[in-house]
Amino acid sequence: MSFPIHIIGGGLAGSEAAWQVAESGCKVVLHEMRPVRETDAHHTDSLAELVCSNSFRSDDWENNAVGLLHEEMRRAGSLIMRAADANKLPAGGALAVDRHGFSAEVTRSIEGHANIEIRREEIAGLPPEDWQSAIIATGPLTSPPLAEAIRALTGEDSLSFFDAIAPIVHKESINFDICWMQSRYDKVGPGGGDADYINCPMDQEQYRAFIAALIGGEKTEFKEWEKTTPYFEGCLPIEVMASRGEDTLRFGPMKPVGLSDARTGYRPYAVVQLRQDNALGNLWNMVGFQTKLKHGEQTRIFRMIPGLENAQFARLGGLHRNTFINSPKLLDGSLKLKARPSIRFAGQVTGVEGYVESAAIGLLAGRFASSEARGETIVAPPPTTAFGALLAHITGGADEKTFQPMNVNFGLFPELKGVRGKDRKKAMSHRAIADLQAWLKPEAQAAE
Repeated sequence: MSFPIHIIGGGLAGSEAAWQVAESGCKVVLHEMRPVRETDAHHTDSLAELVCSNSFRSDDWENNAVGLLHEEMRRAGSLIMRAADANKLPAGGALAVDRHGFSAEVTRSIEGHANIEIRREEIAGLPPEDWQSAIIATGPLTSPPLAEAIRALTGEDSLSFFDAIAPIVHKESINFDICWMQSRYDKVGPGGGDADYINCPMDQEQYRAFIAALIGGEKTEFKEWEKTTPYFEGCLPIEVMASRGEDTLRFGPMKPVGLSDARTGYRPYAVVQLRQDNALGNLWNMVGFQTKLKHGEQTRIFRMIPGLENAQFARLGGLHRNTFINSPKLLDGSLKLKARPSIRFAGQVTGVEGYVESAAIGLLAGRFASSEARGETIVAPPPTTAFGALLAHITGGADEKTFQPMNVNFGLFPELKGVRGKDRKKAMSHRAIADLQAWLKPEAQAAE
């Protein structure tokens, strides 16, 4: 092969795509604009920096679609999953990681690969015509010149939504006379035990006062061009959820189900949970507390939470604008841009939501591009797999007129006839792994 595959963007999707291409024996040029040009959300120039959360969500591959996607990625030789497993933190049934250790692991691996060249530069427009193969994996914070060039080429306005960031609290400032450690239903997760979350309890009066404060708190003002941008339903700011009804949070991120203080037997009316955010265990993330409250209001209102009255915040919440393309209309089944087939898209810019889903699409884009470069026939993963279900959704399964970001879920999979009830998800997961193994061969056979 006489030409390299160019990948624009060094986030989770771009890093995964680069790894897959390089591991296939093809040459890669990875273009990352940080630190030459910063974004509104990133704080470092590391590859695969985690911004919104440090959680990869459930790791239960038999009963949860994102856990199944974890397992499929591991079996496909994912760098992102390898780095996540090497830097996992206690988080009940979820897979949470030390964000700095994770990014450092990915960066070291990419920098050390003989087939990968990293160029720290902004690609301020479409890939040059002499690039025979390119993958755009610029994520939700695509630089304005590139976004404008994509719009001009496709004739499509990009669809946008806001993604909010949750605060992080110093553990030493949390009052454990009030709070306690427990995972919901005492569930044990990867790398952890049955007490991986800090729980801050509220009675009914405290909860109602807190809801009123959230709704009445001073919010960040939108710019004029941002006012019509819709939120993604899976990552709503906490105060937006509160405004939808008094009990919305109590049945969402503040649900008290499966939790009680073993010291007293007390079962709270509502609860705020914090999840470990780094390997040292001194920083804890407020689960589900993405917010667009002004920083001063965040400090005032979040210190109303029992146990956080003296909370010291390592990071306060924030809000940034995300951009994604209308993939069902613009991309073919191998993630190629129909208007210019030398370009593929990968990651969150394709309209998948979540770290794992973004990396998974990067993995597929890398495999597709390297197969094409080697003159091989591209074979998409079966729709019965998590890979295939997610790919099918963004490349034609979704309605292009109403397309919105989507997490992987079993609703995207073909039905499994004759199986109902509690056994359905497990049966679908086992079918997925069997079909994945057949798709991965001979790699999967060699790994067994």
